[in-house]
Amino acid sequence: MSRVAATSAGRRVRAAAQTCIGGCGGRNGGRRGSSAGTVTTDQILIGVGLTLVLAVACQLVGNLLRLPSLILLLPVGFAAGALTNDVNPNALLGAAFQPLVSLSVAVILYDAGLGLDIGRLKGHTRRVVTRLLVIGIPITWGAAAAMVGPLFGMSGGAALMLGAILVVSGPTVVGPLLDFVRPTERPRAVLTWEGSLTDPIGGLLGAVVFHAVSASTKARFGNQVLNFFSGVGVGVLGGAIGAAVLWLVLVLVRPGEILGTLAQLATVVGVAAGCDVIREDSGLIAAIAMGLAVSTVRAFNAPERQPFFEILVQLIIGVLFISISATVTPASLRHLVWPTVGLVAFLVLVVRPFVAYVSTLRTDLSSGERAFIGWMAPRGIVAAATASTFSTTLVNDHVKDADKILPITFLVIVLTVTLYGLTAAPVAKLLGVVRATVSRPLLAGNDPWVVELGRALRSTGVSAVMWTDDADVREEIQQAGLELLPNDLIRATGESAELEGVTMTLLLMNEDGFNALAAAILTGGESGEIYRLGTPADAQGTPPSYAGGEVLFGPHLGRDSLLRRYRSGSALVAGDTDTPVPAGDDLLFRIRADGRVVPVTMTSLPRGEPGDRTILLGSPSASHRGGARDGR
Repeated sequence: MSRVAATSAGRRVRAAAQTCIGGCGGRNGGRRGSSAGTVTTDQILIGVGLTLVLAVACQLVGNLLRLPSLILLLPVGFAAGALTNDVNPNALLGAAFQPLVSLSVAVILYDAGLGLDIGRLKGHTRRVVTRLLVIGIPITWGAAAAMVGPLFGMSGGAALMLGAILVVSGPTVVGPLLDFVRPTERPRAVLTWEGSLTDPIGGLLGAVVFHAVSASTKARFGNQVLNFFSGVGVGVLGGAIGAAVLWLVLVLVRPGEILGTLAQLATVVGVAAGCDVIREDSGLIAAIAMGLAVSTVRAFNAPERQPFFEILVQLIIGVLFISISATVTPASLRHLVWPTVGLVAFLVLVVRPFVAYVSTLRTDLSSGERAFIGWMAPRGIVAAATASTFSTTLVNDHVKDADKILPITFLVIVLTVTLYGLTAAPVAKLLGVVRATVSRPLLAGNDPWVVELGRALRSTGVSAVMWTDDADVREEIQQAGLELLPNDLIRATGESAELEGVTMTLLLMNEDGFNALAAAILTGGESGEIYRLGTPADAQGTPPSYAGGEVLFGPHLGRDSLLRRYRSGSALVAGDTDTPVPAGDDLLFRIRADGRVVPVTMTSLPRGEPGDRTILLGSPSASHRGGARDGR
């Protein structure tokens, strides 16, 4: 065994001993335990089960209330840890808890790295987002590190580590807040991209600072430099090896979606674990490097993020937050609350506005948009997870005040998420950056009648986004001057920055299975309300078991009948609500006076309101077809 590995192993043994001495007690393999402090199998089952249930329940309630689940996960986990003996990960898992946290964070950071493709940034957002990353992250890091020293009396190493942890934001927090506030396109795009990109960058910064601070505890300067570069080097080398393995599996073997996702998970966990054995927490650097390689190296052809992987990451996030917040005891927060309030006030009222001002300087953003960007910077999952991972090791390395890192991070997350969650909507309204209620539908279809629907909607003032995988229809969309989504539909609808302002998705493909499956995948995502064409089975009231979304139009207007009527000469036309629907025509949509699109569905026929316009499927006539095209 190498000297570095031996040192690492010795540190892990000491950490395990401290954990068990601190509260895990003995272990009993039977159903019941009799000795005091022993954790029984029943207690483990209850604790693990309760943690999982709380993690999922908080996310479900958050989704129903349209709030970031973080607002619920942190206080629920803290309360569960303080009020019960069941949700106690240190007692339940003992020395295995921190390694499991480290591997879980590796999976999250790999997933974040997959989205780190700044080449997708376009137009006005690119300059602002680049500045927020290149200028904003160092300013936030330095300002936070400088402030925690006098506020908490922390050592330089612990202050630098905490400052690096607090630079991250994250889409799991920013996304739900923006969905609730519904700001205008430009600030939403900037904040969405910033949240997506700061997670991996902040995680990488945290890992590098961790190795620098950890190395500084060694006696000689030469050893400090060696330990620092060895930690970073092991992570980079491990990432390169992992990327090569993924290339062999994903590109050469091509195992398919399910096995490909499992292969990514196994490779990330395996490489991260191996790197951590050689050098503690270097696995996080390896995970980010692997995600970057897969998302940016052309040889990978950027395999899209599969639903199973999204589900897994979401579950890991929930379980991690419950578990980590349960380890924060009320005693550890004593004397930290008011200094943390001061730190948050400094970050929110001074640092973030200054970063936003510098990043938006000499851009075409309005003053309200710039101010709103300066008001939004909540902290999220990566901050909590990296704080838990790094602080434990730094405490074992005897870094002064490292035990304050996790409780301070916990309080910062709670305070920032609560503050922005309560104030984002009124601030956006005050600054005049709330998006109007006008709808912006995404139409996905391969038939020419879908293009005519886009024209008809445009004639009513509704701007639609189009998508198709048919080359001829794509050319027709471009000739019509309609906005065309260039990417794969499922992948693009997972990238809210690329679907800015989309409020509903209409799945109008000529493949029933595609519409049903896409509706099931997209329901509850970033692409608004989901609607799909009906099939003969749907018309009889027996939709496929996996189908999601609402079925469009009446029972006699399924995919086949729509196409048949269009080919026979029926046209899609815009009309006024004051004009009765002509005999032989069918009402498809009502366009409200405020720009909202309300479709007819199998279960709902919207009533007319003053100022409405309508989209009708007309009877075969030349005037109908001409009327739709005149709307251009």
